[in-house]
Amino acid sequence: MNGKDKIISRLTRFKNDPNAFVSEVLDVTPDKWQREALDSIVKHDRVSIRSGHGVGKSAYLAWVILWWMSTRLGKVACTAPTAHQLQDVLWGELAKWYRKMPKWFQDQLSLRNERLEVVGSESEAFAVARTARKEQPEAFQGFHSDHMLFVVDEASAVENIIFEVGAGAMSSVGAKTLMAGNPTRSSGYFYDAFHKDRASWKTFKVGSCESKNVDPSYITDMAAKYGDDSNVYRVRVEGEFPLESDDTVIPLSWVESSVERQVETNTHRPIIWGLDVSRFGSDRTALCKRQGNRVLEPVMIWQNKDLMQTCGLVMNEWKRLENFADERPEEILVDSIGLGGGVCDRLAEMGLPARGINVGEAPSTDGKTYMRLRDELWFKAREWFQERDCKLPEGCDELVAELSVPRYAYTSSGRIQVESKDSMRKRGLRSPDLADAFCLTLAHESAWQGRHSFSSELPEMEVTVV
Repeated sequence: MNGKDKIISRLTRFKNDPNAFVSEVLDVTPDKWQREALDSIVKHDRVSIRSGHGVGKSAYLAWVILWWMSTRLGKVACTAPTAHQLQDVLWGELAKWYRKMPKWFQDQLSLRNERLEVVGSESEAFAVARTARKEQPEAFQGFHSDHMLFVVDEASAVENIIFEVGAGAMSSVGAKTLMAGNPTRSSGYFYDAFHKDRASWKTFKVGSCESKNVDPSYITDMAAKYGDDSNVYRVRVEGEFPLESDDTVIPLSWVESSVERQVETNTHRPIIWGLDVSRFGSDRTALCKRQGNRVLEPVMIWQNKDLMQTCGLVMNEWKRLENFADERPEEILVDSIGLGGGVCDRLAEMGLPARGINVGEAPSTDGKTYMRLRDELWFKAREWFQERDCKLPEGCDELVAELSVPRYAYTSSGRIQVESKDSMRKRGLRSPDLADAFCLTLAHESAWQGRHSFSSELPEMEVTVV
């Protein structure tokens, strides 16, 4: 038997043994959960995996795609909620493992941007990447093949309409569907696969502590920052769906959704910067930039800077935009309690449009509902996310987490009080500096003209004396 015949013989064996393919062709030893999940894609038509961060989910998906394309003339339709997740993460992982294949195997496939083809059968055997957007829900529409595989990455964030449009193709005879992701939402198609539709799926839960790929310090840090009883820890470490408790100001699922969606920026709105100031210690100075319904970039953070250094860093940001006047803020809103007062005065003295915001003073519009301005701003933030036309940028995981951690209670007078930084520290959590910087941007009055009061939207709670 010559070399080519030996390879063809191995391919025949690999067709129903993806673990052998991964071990022998890609030269990697999968984790226990990955081995079990590889076997499952052979035995089951529907496989769904919920996981914490860093467990090797993207690698597993890439292995499955390469195995499928190497062992049969079929098609693979891949989707994810964002272009970043699909192209940079999943397709990037696919390219990494494609380059590790022996040359003969590489020569049978042609990898291009958003497309992997079987050489000589390009029109009938290929994998393709399509971003899942509810405005264009055709990600899984029109695919037919005797060997059809659907791959959904970060499936919790994919809207139901995508699955509804592709339902016919996904349920055709012989088709297989593979979903994986962090379980960020307690509703939707991915959630249902683990609950009411569980009988139709082979399901896996993989916590970060179950994977050799996860540094134990990540788990420790997540518990220290957000609490091991928080939704952030449940989702990102344990691979559990969030519990939307009644006393959380902003549900994690709302914030996560704002990163994934595509929106048009309200360019007629002014750009506002929010600056939460700290000096030395564990707290951080945070600068958030927002325009209308969009946070423009990940929050900038500095630590262990004195007040004049902080002023200099903000001034540098202002000067950097010297030739882009339309990108400069109309206002820089600074938390003026304590250290921030001096920073605000100095920024104003240098000619920047700085205005102090005393978040400990009375609310600006609704003194009957909220105890302080800080409470009112946090619930304006809740409204901002609830309206579902907002957008946070990629790469702001810490902001996402901080926004979903604070709780609230009712005082004996019936007014709302958001959990203080001191209270959060007693729970072993760090100060939500990035989230407070974001909330400061909402103190800009003109950005909230005509907005309705949120108080009528609050869930009912028992009154707690604070």
